[in-house]
Amino acid sequence: MNDPTRPLLEACHVSKSVRGPEGRLEILSGVDLHIMAGESFAIVGASGSGKTTLLGLLAGLDTPDAGDITLDGHALHRLDEEARADLRRRLVGFVFQSFHLLPALTAEENVMLPLELEGSSDARSRAREALDAVGLSPRRRHYPAQLSGGEQQRVAIARAFVHGPCVLFADEPTGNLDQRTGHHVCDLLFALNRDHHTTLVLVTHDASLAARCQRGIELDEGRVVPGIHA
Repeated sequence: MNDPTRPLLEACHVSKSVRGPEGRLEILSGVDLHIMAGESFAIVGASGSGKTTLLGLLAGLDTPDAGDITLDGHALHRLDEEARADLRRRLVGFVFQSFHLLPALTAEENVMLPLELEGSSDARSRAREALDAVGLSPRRRHYPAQLSGGEQQRVAIARAFVHGPCVLFADEPTGNLDQRTGHHVCDLLFALNRDHHTTLVLVTHDASLAARCQRGIELDEGRVVPGIHA
């Protein structure tokens, strides 16, 4: 799928702004980064620094005002929304601070959902394998309301990972968890990165969590802090 000699994900001079009541507000300005396949990469910065906006651009959820983003050789700015959605479906997994589980579905059914949407014939068996990988096989028939926060986040990770993405985007994945549970969830994300060579792109304001990543950048008011990018 990807060429190990070139970056899996690359941003070149990326800028993004929005129009507000007082005029144009610059969110990102001239951001450059590259991430190799199998790396763990942190995007850190204070609230409002542009971290989540950058993550959305890297994943093709939005498009920059200027600059280029390339994912696995695909220039995102050259793709329409339908083509970007197809690319995300094939290559990308998401884990968010809010778990975004459907309350009327069991843990197993939540994990099956993306596979069923793409017409997979073995959605149930693959979902069970994914839940087993995150240690939740005994809870597969439970509904989200019957699970703890940490268990819900593990279901969300299983759902994000079940289709074998080449890159996993995690946006403050421990933000709604206590410290101990958060550590367990992070251990799981890094285990997926290590054992399955899944590229991990992690947005966090937690310096200790960022330090576990191989490389990263810090954003300050939408710009990369010089000297931080390792």
